[in-house]
Amino acid sequence: MNSLTKKKKQMKIRSIFEPGTEIPKRFTCLGSNVSPSFVFEGIPSDAESLVLLIEDIDASPVPWTHWHVFNIPPATTLIEEGQVPAGGIEGLCNNHTFGYEGPCPKYFKGIHHYVFRLYALDTRLELSAATEPATIKELMKEHIIDFADLVGICDSGTYINDLSDEVTDATTDE
Repeated sequence: MNSLTKKKKQMKIRSIFEPGTEIPKRFTCLGSNVSPSFVFEGIPSDAESLVLLIEDIDASPVPWTHWHVFNIPPATTLIEEGQVPAGGIEGLCNNHTFGYEGPCPKYFKGIHHYVFRLYALDTRLELSAATEPATIKELMKEHIIDFADLVGICDSGTYINDLSDEVTDATTDE
């Protein structure tokens, strides 16, 4: 199968926040900026590896990759908060950095949607950690067995007081 529309969609990805709700502050740049914990369910028995990709789909001009980890062992059912899954390889984010980059409402206004997508692949990706997200997406396209989405939101209006405090702190330091 090589089309996402033909997938079974039996996998599930869960986290500390409910689908369609606000991503807690500690997982943003205004908090600890650590990755949330994840629980994976329904991984196909024929999966050879998993890929976790987190994107801000409202970023412009293209979705912004905040984290991607590939070659996660298919037996993985839990990723602890702030951890890279054992055996997984962190690829480059859009900012050409490694590691989780949480939502950052000081760089946008309004509501942004973050898609946490888990892919099950029928192969391992033989790539270096310095691989760009676009390369990962292209190379895994023909190997996707199943996938699952979890969408969280970040509303810059929720953090308006935090951003005002930050501006005040910056001006009083002078």
